[in-house]
Amino acid sequence: MKLPFFQTSRRTALALTALALAAPFFLPAGLASPAAAQETQKADTSRIVVIGGALTEIVYALGEQGRLIARDTTSTYPEAAMSLPDVGYMRALSPEGVLAVNPSAILAIEGSGPPDALAVLKNAGVSFTTVPEGYDRAAILDKIATVGDFLGVPDKAKTLANEVGADLDKAIADATKRPESERKRVLFILSFQDGKIMAAGAHTAADGILKLAGAVNATDAAFPGYKAMADEAIVDARPDAIMVMSRGGGHDGSDEQLLAHPAIALTPAAASKTIIRMNSLELLGFGPRTASAIRDLNERLYGKANVSQ
Repeated sequence: MKLPFFQTSRRTALALTALALAAPFFLPAGLASPAAAQETQKADTSRIVVIGGALTEIVYALGEQGRLIARDTTSTYPEAAMSLPDVGYMRALSPEGVLAVNPSAILAIEGSGPPDALAVLKNAGVSFTTVPEGYDRAAILDKIATVGDFLGVPDKAKTLANEVGADLDKAIADATKRPESERKRVLFILSFQDGKIMAAGAHTAADGILKLAGAVNATDAAFPGYKAMADEAIVDARPDAIMVMSRGGGHDGSDEQLLAHPAIALTPAAASKTIIRMNSLELLGFGPRTASAIRDLNERLYGKANVSQ
């Protein structure tokens, strides 16, 4: 069920890009802003709108999905969430769209917006809680704890955090066994349009997942956030693999288009025709499935024989 005042096709493409752009570029991994996680005290959580795919996954993992009445466009997993009303994508929220479903509380990932829309929502008489964003193991467990406290189920959250933490520990340990000299350089492309490449630098979800998966960000974290790269910089980055998100909308280009780019064509990735496409929410969400994303990415880079079972 979808609210009629949103444009579905463009909204979906924008929402997937928003997964990567959602958090502040200069926020160090695992470090929350001081103003985050407000208004968690005794909120009425019987009718919740959740903004942020990882948060929706956590609510379902806690078995508390019965409280959900709507979700944002990035909340595409589990499949059952898709039957909920869609209030728009996380960085272009409409206060009218969110409030139209009559929520008792709103749970939003840090980086949602725009700021003026959030200001309206926070002053609408509905409890509004922000969950800190981050791109490492600690940040994932903090999300689970914050959502559990918000829902009043801290014991469930502790159990889930222990399970997720143990799975992460194993996946990270397996991935980081590889000597640094053997780790592949990966250029993560957020968008590819009109021959212009926007790639991931430091303090991004893409940079975080590459590190956890035993790979090297080919940009060498030379810049923060996501930035358009000049052809010379792409050649100098010497990526062994190109990574893009699986999505539509023409933002990532086909394999043939990527390999034909004048700069990419001169890289080791083009020589080996190594282009990796993965689900954006699983890859960049930093939620309960991140351990699975680490294993998947490691296997795609190095092969199944090199992944511990």
